[in-house]
Amino acid sequence: MRKTLTVVLVVVLLVCFAATLGFAQAKKPKRVGWVGNYMMHEWYQSVQKGMKARASELGIELEIADANLDMAKQVSFAEDFMAKGVDVLIVTPVQQEGAEAIVKKAKAEGVPLVIEASAVKGMTTLVAICDYDCGYKGGVETGKYVKAKLGGKARILAVDLPMLRPCILRVDGFYDGIRTVIPDAVMVHRIDGQGLKDKALQAATDALTKDSNVNVIYGCNDDSALGALQAYKAAGLDTKKLAVCGTGGEGNAFIVAMKERGPYVVEAAMFPEAVGYECINMAVKLFNNEKVPEHWVTPTFALTQSTWNKYYDLKGEVRTIKWAAVNAIKREPKCGKY
Repeated sequence: MRKTLTVVLVVVLLVCFAATLGFAQAKKPKRVGWVGNYMMHEWYQSVQKGMKARASELGIELEIADANLDMAKQVSFAEDFMAKGVDVLIVTPVQQEGAEAIVKKAKAEGVPLVIEASAVKGMTTLVAICDYDCGYKGGVETGKYVKAKLGGKARILAVDLPMLRPCILRVDGFYDGIRTVIPDAVMVHRIDGQGLKDKALQAATDALTKDSNVNVIYGCNDDSALGALQAYKAAGLDTKKLAVCGTGGEGNAFIVAMKERGPYVVEAAMFPEAVGYECINMAVKLFNNEKVPEHWVTPTFALTQSTWNKYYDLKGEVRTIKWAAVNAIKREPKCGKY
């Protein structure tokens, strides 16, 4: 048995070494341009950290432009990068339809293009999480907590952002996931928090006024979860009878909440730093004319109060990702739903 395990381990190590060696020997683009959609948001500040870290490791010059939610600016910045001769272009679309012009232009100019976050018609590849699967993982882990600590009954207040398909998928995934553990879980409220803490606070306050018999809060992003939690506390409800699951991990707020050992017990983490890291890896692959999947899936994982520090370190306000642990997370070969 030991001999078999040793052989398997050696084979795995050889495969990993070969993959690493192959990447190290690949030609590297000298210049990569990234046109972001909204760099003021914490999520994209963290994506930027991962992108810069990987570009630095590989000796790639990374240039960044922020469209600031302006589609016309995004097209202009993308055209400028191509005119300046970047080797690879990365775009986070302000609008999926609006970015189609960038895809067509890049193909016409022969510039490899990586799309991040939102699929665009005609693209070569997308670097992004699987939103449904991310929510599903959060639901399963929350269900385990509710079953073990809260009596096994789940009445859910879900804070959605229905104008965005990824958020709908996360909430759907969460509900499907928690029902694998608690089949009779009830969706009491599914509200629009607009992705903002203050809007989620108001919407959750209104919902709890109508029916406060809730013991699970799910937010399609961290602001949504935190806003709803604030509403729950303001209503004078017992947080010892509550489980909160957020989604994203764009900033430090979820870690601070988990360290308090209160009701914030699960984070469906999306590791924005890893998204940026993989965008640069994909840029290298395209530069070398490698065959790539239409969707390159980045890691997600349901973190708990006892496991978050295996993936992140927080000292003061400085958060550091633990790359080895995050890169080892098993990824979906294909999303459960799109």
